[in-house]
Order: sequence, then structure tokens, then C-alpha cells
Amino acid sequence: MGNTNSELDYPFRLLEYINGFRVSKVIFSASELGVFDLLLRSQEALSAQRVAQELGTSMDGMERLLDALVGIEILEVEVTNGTALYSSSDVANLYLAKGSSKSLHDMIIYQSQTIYPLWSHLGDAIRSGKSQYEKTFGPPSGDVFQTIYRSEEEMLKFMGLMNSSWVIDGHDVVTAFNLSSFQTIVDLGGCTGALAREMLEAYPSSSVIVFDLPQVVEAAQKHFCQENKAVKFQSGEPHPSWSTAAAPIRTNVHILYDSWCYLFICLVKCNVMVASRSQTR
Repeated sequence: MGNTNSELDYPFRLLEYINGFRVSKVIFSASELGVFDLLLRSQEALSAQRVAQELGTSMDGMERLLDALVGIEILEVEVTNGTALYSSSDVANLYLAKGSSKSLHDMIIYQSQTIYPLWSHLGDAIRSGKSQYEKTFGPPSGDVFQTIYRSEEEMLKFMGLMNSSWVIDGHDVVTAFNLSSFQTIVDLGGCTGALAREMLEAYPSSSVIVFDLPQVVEAAQKHFCQENKAVKFQSGEPHPSWSTAAAPIRTNVHILYDSWCYLFICLVKCNVMVASRSQTR
């Protein structure tokens, strides 16, 4: 017999990958139901019955969900007088509750309601080589952003995703290169201004402008907190010549979310700023 920890003896890692979607759905469902927000507001541990009553769910279903969250160390549990009482971990309070300054709630909602359904058609996408937006959501579109912005509700969900993304990765992106020598920085397609705010924190002497579509700028100023008034918004339409160069960037950046994509964004934006600066000389 070989090492009992070997994947050949028992496929621990493979089984973790196969069942990974279950973990995602547990977190997605708890976020959509408001479990983390309730536990944060309560300031005390709650029974499954109390959580179910507050959120309007079945007792059995909620108890199973809470136990699953304890199993993946998102929630904590203690038994008092024979009753299990559940409370949030520090990680859940910081990243999963809506009210936190580092909340990933909007990212989770978008992953659950948009990305997850799309990935259920991965096999079809590979067979056909085509986008699965139409099959998943209905309206056809030749432009991915026309599909994403097909309604105000969908646009706000996507903007929430982008806002959440920059909350945890924004600082690393804007400080990957020293941009302090630039007096004016324009964030093309800056959405809610989350990355621009990170940029202004890192480079307070610079002027930071967010350029995006008129409807996006309007929604950003209306629905997303703009506590830093130093970030300026400029609405407009992209120049036709941008579309060819931006198409592969947009496809990759907004479908894949990993550190290389974020570094790629930073590289592209730096190149744009350098090119703009050289043209003014």
C-alpha cells in the first residue's frame, strides 16, 4: 500500500473539486436569504428556529443550511441547554454581510444569479463555440455589454459585482506600478468608481476621473456610495476605434476573475495613461 494521503489511494482533491459547487451554492443561498445580515444585526447567537422565523423559511431547511455553514467554518455554533445557537465568524461579518465596508455580497449575488446559470451550459458553449447568454437569459445580443445592461436591474447587479471586486483587489492593482507621476488619471469604463477611489487613496495628489456610459454614470452616482467627492465622473460614448482593441480585453476581464486578469487591467490602463501623456508633450 502506498501513502494513504495519495490521490491514487483516495481521491481527496478530486472529490473536493467535484463537490465544490455545493459549497458555492450554500454560500450563495445564505447570502440571498439574508442569513449573514440577520446574524450581524442580532449581536447574539440565534437558534435555527429563530433564524427560520425571521427569514420566512422552513425550520428543517434552515437548520441544514446553518449546519452546512458551520461545516465550512463560515458560521460558529454552541449548544446551550440542548439548543444549537448559531453566530457569524469574523470572516462572515467582514465579507458576507451587506453592511460591511468590505462586503462581497453583491459579487456573490451576481455569481449566483448570472455566472452560475451560465456555467451550467459550459458543455454547450464548448460544443458550439458560442456565448450562452441567449440560451440562459433569452435576449440575443452581439455585444456582451448590451446583454449585461439589458435592464436597469441587471446593470445594477453587474455594477455591484465590479464594486465588490475592487474592494478586495483594488489597492493591489493600483499600487502594482508607481503612478504618482501622473497628475490626471482616467479610469476608462470605471463603473461605480470603486477602483478610482482606491487610486485616489494611493495617489492623493492626482486627479482621478471615471469615464463610462451615461446610464452607468447616472446609476453610479445614484446607487453607490460616493463618499469621496474628489473622484470625478464623466459620461460619454466610447470612440468606435476602441471597440476592436477592447473586445478581447472586455471578454477576458469580465468573465475571468483572477490575479492575472487584474494585473492585465493595470497594464492596459498604465499603457493608456502613458500613451495619453506622451501625446500631450
